[in-house]
Amino acid sequence: MDLAGLNAFIAIAETGSFSFAAERLHLTQPAVSKRLAALEAQLDVRLFDRLGREIGLTEA
Repeated sequence: MDLAGLNAFIAIAETGSFSFAAERLHLTQPAVSKRLAALEAQLDVRLFDRLGREIGLTEA
């Protein structure tokens, strides 16, 4: 597990948005998505439910 992935997860959870998380982390939205995807792959669990433009935390 890497710190960049955890920071992306926290920023997304706090802001409720991949775009706002990217702004906070001074990254592009695709970079934040890639970091989260890598973290989800490492943990073998989905961390967010993505419903259109809305996201929510999973129970995991």
